[in-house]
Amino acid sequence: MATRILWALLALTPVAILGRFVFDLDETTLFIIAALALIPLAWVIGDATEHAAEHTGPGVGGFLNASFGNAPELIIALFAVANNLPGVVRGSLTGSVVSNILLVLGAAMIAGGDGKVDARSLRVQLFAVFGAVALLAIPSALSWNGSHTRHSLYLVSIPISIILLVAYVVVTIRNLRIHRAAERTEPGEHAWSLPKSIAVLAVATTATALVSEILVHSLDHFGKAVGLNEFFIAVVIVAIVGNAAEHGGAVVIARRGNTTLATEIAITSSMQVAVFVTPAVCLLSWIVGRGLPLSFRAIEIVTMAAAALFAAWVVWDGRSRRWEGFVLVAVYGVMVVAYALAS
Repeated sequence: MATRILWALLALTPVAILGRFVFDLDETTLFIIAALALIPLAWVIGDATEHAAEHTGPGVGGFLNASFGNAPELIIALFAVANNLPGVVRGSLTGSVVSNILLVLGAAMIAGGDGKVDARSLRVQLFAVFGAVALLAIPSALSWNGSHTRHSLYLVSIPISIILLVAYVVVTIRNLRIHRAAERTEPGEHAWSLPKSIAVLAVATTATALVSEILVHSLDHFGKAVGLNEFFIAVVIVAIVGNAAEHGGAVVIARRGNTTLATEIAITSSMQVAVFVTPAVCLLSWIVGRGLPLSFRAIEIVTMAAAALFAAWVVWDGRSRRWEGFVLVAVYGVMVVAYALAS
């Protein structure tokens, strides 16, 4: 029954696209339709990832899910840069890092219960997140006594972005080699072929990017209607929307008992945002608008670092436990309150 409902909800994707670009529906209606449309798209991405992981193993499967799932995040950020919304970009990147390793990882642990996780892979990726935050603190600290948009901050951000991208390549190659050598790649009897899984992922990700743009387009109207400011919308709502694929996919996969793949999705996605998407947005920002300095607010730097430390504490022993998931979700709730107070 639930599967039939999800298949039916897929029809909302063309409705949202036509409503935005053809029929010019009002923004509140678009927000509701787009939000509902993301639910089945997340399910499709999660399902396709699980089939792909039958061939590649959970480590590579998590990398594929995070890569496809973070494409909308990159697109949303570049749209926001083009619209001269640097605060929205930085807030959404912060929120993505924090929500993936607290909210998504926590929800996946709650859904999956007791199970195994690949501690070696997750530790390396969380260390990369923490290292990225340490580097981002350099231009950020320089901005705390002045404007966040100074051109000199962008010049400082460029070499940091290059270092992060190099680190991303190194960490990714290392992890993929580990997984390739250690994981079983014999597919199950009912698994889709790998080309079919990748094709479904590509189509679903493209649709997710379009729907995410529609949702972000209507967020300003929604925020004003409910009395939320730009920073809170970016760091909480836009971040969750932009990562809806990982959110839904990780929980669905965890409920099916695959805690290894679910935790890989959550943490790999966070690592990709911190070490790849953030510097990529910085370097590409001059093409679509002004150069975007990586000058985050103090609360953003602190919460990203704290999220990485909490996640490392949880996965260090190589086990997933339901109570640990509740702890992570509770910590995320505390951070949301902190964002609201700092707005």
